[in-house]
Amino acid sequence: MAAEAPRNLRDELQALRIDRSSPPAKQTRRPTWLWIGAGALALVLCVGIGAWLLLGGPRKVEIDFASRIEAGGSAPAAPVLSGSGYVVTADKYISIGTRIPGRIEKFFVDEADRVKVGDPLVQLDDRDYRAALESMKARLAVVRANAQLHRIDADRKRKLRAENYASQSELDAAETLLRVDQAQAAQIDAEIAQAQVNLDYTVLRAPTDGVILAKLKEVGEMAVPGGFAGSGELIRMANLTELRAEVDVSEADLARVKLGQKAQVVPDAYPDKLYHASVVKLYPQVNRQKGTLKVEVAIANPDDALLPDMSVRIHFLGADQSPRAGGPGLVLAPKSAARSDANGSFAWVVTDGRLRRQALRTGANQGEQVVVIEGLSGGEALVVGDATDLADGQRVKPASDR
Repeated sequence: MAAEAPRNLRDELQALRIDRSSPPAKQTRRPTWLWIGAGALALVLCVGIGAWLLLGGPRKVEIDFASRIEAGGSAPAAPVLSGSGYVVTADKYISIGTRIPGRIEKFFVDEADRVKVGDPLVQLDDRDYRAALESMKARLAVVRANAQLHRIDADRKRKLRAENYASQSELDAAETLLRVDQAQAAQIDAEIAQAQVNLDYTVLRAPTDGVILAKLKEVGEMAVPGGFAGSGELIRMANLTELRAEVDVSEADLARVKLGQKAQVVPDAYPDKLYHASVVKLYPQVNRQKGTLKVEVAIANPDDALLPDMSVRIHFLGADQSPRAGGPGLVLAPKSAARSDANGSFAWVVTDGRLRRQALRTGANQGEQVVVIEGLSGGEALVVGDATDLADGQRVKPASDR
């Protein structure tokens, strides 16, 4: 029994020994190329996100314009007041509705179509009105036939009365029947004219030249006249022959604006476009809540780029300076648009919403402007102010104070 105890102890110690003769278990390791690919993907994503943040959306910049003074011309007037407004039409919007009830059968036009005065716009179901007109014409034919018969009878009674073969009362009765027929015929003629007008109303026509802005109902819907606001409106159009821009001017600045004053209009969508304008309307009432007065300027030469309700910047100009005497034309640019670096003087020109670097050769300053000897011809949209980190081809849009 004593001999077995050491043997058991040795067996237990032997079981606790580590066998170092067997090969070690292999550890699973990720391939090196997988880690390299993941790192490269992360780098591409970072660069892409940075480029999108830098170039993906248009950057807001301040825009002003170069000007040109021809020989003998006047120096350009400086803006005395600027504000944000919208493009409107001189006739505002034209709402075209129906004067009779009916189901819409057909639209002859679509949005953005240009129409001339008298062009058909909408066709209503005219079967009821056409049937009513034909019924009245048939009634008129009956009344006229009766009138013809009563006229013959009255003529016969008149002859018989002259020969004393008919009484005066018989003649009076015959002539009265004839006059009743004539009155009925006149009444039905008036009803036919009204029925014809109603039938004509089933075709809505353009009251003036213009462009279709919106169709407010669909084919198959019922059109009703009047009623609650807008219930009879089918088409909304605008006359684009005379475009204006309207802006709210603060009461404190009203002394700077007057009728006939020159102005410039610059669309937010096309900051490189400039339209000449003049003040044509000062509204007669101030908005008490906002403390502003609405002012309209007429745009001298609008084009297809201008659309109703488009956002614009309106610059009210001061008085012109004295004319220049002789000499070549002169190009002026805002002083803050002229920049310089190691490559020389330049300006950022905005064309179709993108930047273009334009080298300049400048001359003397004239107030807040600088003479441009080479590089600009006048009318260019230029970036002004302290804009930095700009690049060729970068997308930009005008900064707005709204």
